[in-house]
Amino acid sequence: MAMPAPNTKWTAEMARALPDDGSRYEVLDGVLFVTPAPSWNHQRVAFLLAITLRDYVRPLALGEVLLSPADVEFSSERSVQPDVFVIPPTSGKRPESSREAGRLLLIAEVVSPSTARTVRMVKRDIFQDERVPDYWIVDPDARLIERWRPDDERPEILAQTIEWQPSPVHAPLVINLPAFFAEALD
Repeated sequence: MAMPAPNTKWTAEMARALPDDGSRYEVLDGVLFVTPAPSWNHQRVAFLLAITLRDYVRPLALGEVLLSPADVEFSSERSVQPDVFVIPPTSGKRPESSREAGRLLLIAEVVSPSTARTVRMVKRDIFQDERVPDYWIVDPDARLIERWRPDDERPEILAQTIEWQPSPVHAPLVINLPAFFAEALD
């Protein structure tokens, strides 16, 4: 595909047509963002978080946990690839796209120096605007999680534990953050 002019308004369809070169292509309000492959520590943290969430979500039938690369398309001008996300249960077969899944229950991004501004500002604004109930910015260097909810003006900064309760019927998931980061990184 020929590259569009710099002032082109990008769409999810245009990004999907780009070559599979190992980079992550996301369209954030019509702007193309290209991110290189993540570091091994980034992947260790994302993988452990996905396992932790899956071990909570699956037995309670609260949904499904997925890892990037996987497109979440809110609109033609908003297509993201969150590191880890939880989709709600659906009746019948498993959804094959975010459009079939409906509203996400949780999005988690593992931040790195090269992605910090995009994750903390651009993506946060989109996820709050899209009313994602929980958006976690996982910071492996600081060993903490910033939790954002749709109406928050400031994050909740968590360094000891984080609790997530997508259903009031079930006890919350409680993650001991020092133990979590030690397992992922030490």
